[in-house]
Amino acid sequence: QVQLVESGGGLVQAGGSLRLSCAASGSIFRITNMGWYRQAPGKQREVVAIISSRTNYADSVKGRFTISRDNDRNTMYLQMNSLKPEDTAVYYCNAIVQSGNDQPYRSYWGQGTQVTVSS
Repeated sequence: QVQLVESGGGLVQAGGSLRLSCAASGSIFRITNMGWYRQAPGKQREVVAIISSRTNYADSVKGRFTISRDNDRNTMYLQMNSLKPEDTAVYYCNAIVQSGNDQPYRSYWGQGTQVTVSS
């Protein structure tokens, strides 16, 4: 089994910054893609940024957010700058994990961390 634990959410004023972390633990042989998603009240979950051998960002966060990962620590980060009220949401991390050399890849989700940006 694999666990993903997010941290770093909170309340910040518009224009401020936050750094989210996602630590993966458990039966991990290999992690391919990792990503951040968010879900605002009354809206569907949407992708924010994904990192594999390259990075991809939603248009709404390009130039403001930076995704990175530390493969040695199985940890992913999301540096969020110039935050806007519309960035308010629960942020979830996702990882595609192989638990053994001959095991299938599975998708795992963290429990989410609240980010609130006040105007």
